Amino acid sequence: MGGRALVLGGGGVTGVAWELGILAGLAEAGVDLTGADVVVGTSAGSVVGALVTGVDVAEAYERQLAPPTTERPARVGLGVLLRFASAALVRDAQRSRARVGAQALAASTVPEQVRRDIIAARLGGVDWPAEQRLLITAVAADDGELVVFDRNRGVSLVDAVAASCAVPGVWPPITINGRRYIDGGVASPANVDLAAGADVVVVLAPITASFRRDGRVAAQLAALPAGTRRLVVTTDAAARRAIGRNVLDPARRAIAARAGRAQAAGLVSTVRSVWEGL
Repeated sequence: MGGRALVLGGGGVTGVAWELGILAGLAEAGVDLTGADVVVGTSAGSVVGALVTGVDVAEAYERQLAPPTTERPARVGLGVLLRFASAALVRDAQRSRARVGAQALAASTVPEQVRRDIIAARLGGVDWPAEQRLLITAVAADDGELVVFDRNRGVSLVDAVAASCAVPGVWPPITINGRRYIDGGVASPANVDLAAGADVVVVLAPITASFRRDGRVAAQLAALPAGTRRLVVTTDAAARRAIGRNVLDPARRAIAARAGRAQAAGLVSTVRSVWEGL
């Protein structure tokens, strides 16, 4: 593959905002990660990937500061987390994901079209990029297969992002060509392994932990080929305070975006050295 890869992980509505804050702050300082050859987006990261390959990052950031009128507040309940943890005990990774998929299919949530309309409003009309490779992850609810959507699969960008953001038990699985899909974060918070083969990999991950060891960001980063320049950026203490306890709370979107932009100021030198090889 070669080139440079930007990996954008999951983290809810506030994760979208924080990542865009980081990217906007870095770009202002002359380190523009949005020109990556490959962009991997998982869950919240799929929204960010779609935006920054479709519009200027400053514009995408400014959108986060506007009142979230089209968003619906939600929360990942304790019961959902316990079911995730139980599924993680299944030894085989795909079977583990399939168990989560079955739980998602059985859950009562909003209609798919309602959720799709929310995602469409988030994206604001952007489409698959013509030049960059944008990879969006989702998990098939029926058998737990990790699926990677790109512009060559004949799937609308809105549907791909909606599938990647379909938090099990919170939002409905999304139907694409007769098959239903759930959040790509069920496989891994960032699916860093999809960037294997790039010369440079920078990961923005509001969430780095996973119930399964093989899904953890640190483990996947360490498994990249020798010689790969790599870096993971996650939330600092100020950003975590800004985000709060509920990553699905749209009321905290603007403060999370500003926290990301502020955090970026202290990252410029480190990110530049990895991204540009200085």
